[in-house]
Amino acid sequence: MTGFKEVFWKELADNFNSKRFIILFMLVYLAGIATIYIAAQNIRSSVGESTDFVFLHLFIVSGSNIPFSFLLFLSIFIPIVGIALGFDAINSERTSGNLSRLLTQPLYRDDVINGKFLAGVVMLSILIISVVTLVAGLGLRMIGVPPEAEEVLRIFAFIFVSILYGAFWMSLSVLFSVLFRKTATSALASIAVWLFLFLFMTLIAGLIASSVIPVDQNSTVEEVASFDTLYRNISRISPSNLYGESVQAILLPQMGSTSPTMMMIGIYSGLNPTPLPLGQSLIIVWPQLVSLLAITAICFAIAYIKFMREEIRST
Repeated sequence: MTGFKEVFWKELADNFNSKRFIILFMLVYLAGIATIYIAAQNIRSSVGESTDFVFLHLFIVSGSNIPFSFLLFLSIFIPIVGIALGFDAINSERTSGNLSRLLTQPLYRDDVINGKFLAGVVMLSILIISVVTLVAGLGLRMIGVPPEAEEVLRIFAFIFVSILYGAFWMSLSVLFSVLFRKTATSALASIAVWLFLFLFMTLIAGLIASSVIPVDQNSTVEEVASFDTLYRNISRISPSNLYGESVQAILLPQMGSTSPTMMMIGIYSGLNPTPLPLGQSLIIVWPQLVSLLAITAICFAIAYIKFMREEIRST
């Protein structure tokens, strides 16, 4: 346990003192402030006459000229930060020879990977909590509407899901750091997977769903519903879509489903969406949360097993 603590605190201190992370964190803070400024300027017109959960609109409203919300900002920057925290966690130590010297100390091998991963998750958590707190504070000053107790709980749930989302990308980058000996290769592999899942998975899901269940303006409600179900099931291969569906249901209490298409069908059928309690919203996104947790655990488990079994020679 002592070895684990030593690795954890050393890795955490290295992250705080690294110029790479200081620059990255500054970019995240500046982008967060810019998005919340846009949201605060447009929140009155976006909310309209509704007075329910006004404060939560700060995180989901985008500008009229710049369609960029705080939620979209986080979905882009969290993977970048997670990858930056993990892509060189193991292979940089191996290449420099520090790993073999480190393991000559009274230190268990699993303390190394566990300490590095936990330090990265803590660093990621500090970033997400601080930027959400900063955005909430600035938004409160700009719109002058304090959050209700329900909104505060939903913001905490939003932070938890965001940390879980970042932990997946960090576990994936740690896995590539174990599999590849060069840091450049692991970084490129992590970025390539992120770009494919973030940019192309939705397009691929749409193409597959359209070929299986073609829909047009003359399609029935049942056909549209079947198309949407297939499309969403395929697109959920991407963690970005799992994260997006989860936080939208949390920050939009009116959403009784993770599918906007199904919500529109319900509205056209005469159903009036009403805000759900937080417990009901969490039940709706429970499969997405379990899926995020599962793929995070799988990636880290593979990295852990590979690291524990590989041969590390002294240099």
